[in-house]
Amino acid sequence: MIESQRVTGALRIAAERAQTCGFFFDFDGTLSSIQTDPAAVTPVPGAVEAIADLAPLVHTTAIVSGRPVSFLQRHFGHLPVRLYGLYGMESTDEHGTIWTDPEVIPWIPAIDTVARQAMADLDPDILVEHKRLSVALHYRTAPHLRDHIEHWCHLKAAEHGLTALPGRMVVELKPPVRRDKGDVITRTTTDLTCAWYFGDDLGDLPALQVLDKRMHADPDFTAFCVGVHNPETGDQVADWVDLVLDNPADLVPLLQLAARSISTVRTR
Repeated sequence: MIESQRVTGALRIAAERAQTCGFFFDFDGTLSSIQTDPAAVTPVPGAVEAIADLAPLVHTTAIVSGRPVSFLQRHFGHLPVRLYGLYGMESTDEHGTIWTDPEVIPWIPAIDTVARQAMADLDPDILVEHKRLSVALHYRTAPHLRDHIEHWCHLKAAEHGLTALPGRMVVELKPPVRRDKGDVITRTTTDLTCAWYFGDDLGDLPALQVLDKRMHADPDFTAFCVGVHNPETGDQVADWVDLVLDNPADLVPLLQLAARSISTVRTR
């Protein structure tokens, strides 16, 4: 499947436009397998090395994630890639310094309050992940509590003026400032003529939709979108991608193939 005619054509375009091409990656469920404990998640074997080989060959390489940038730096901070965390509320500059969107800073006290309330109110089986600028409530180990968690999040979002964002067995409460992966992709692809995006979850939909809209509006721009199979919320993602991989490990040979294809064209 990886070496299908469609993939071969997309790789050819990426190689021909490498100087104006970008590769953008979600993290959880895309570069890593989903686990019960978010703190224990690491990239699948070979993913970091494959990105390290690819990044110098193209104009832009970026990780666009719901994770804090400080987490992403542990795995990718040594690479020439841009990091966008918490759906773009955090990012790194060219020196690796973490930048926080000033519009979300006033909401930190509300996020702190909700995190404390979640720890006090919710079942101990609910994992409360406090990310400073958002709080994620994971119910993977207690799927029967889904309706309760969604109702609780709806009430707290209304009480504190926050926004509730659903995902794979998780609901995340974040500031009501419109920041999502689509905003990041809009900003970072302005000067590009080619973009590849890799994702698996509902949080990736804004990015996929931005790329689709750009392709329809700009005949000189091309995008190739890759989804990773997600049995929980993946059907909606699959409708927006050109290729669906079975699992994150399948991403590695595709990236290796991309690096070889681009290198071959550059050395001609």
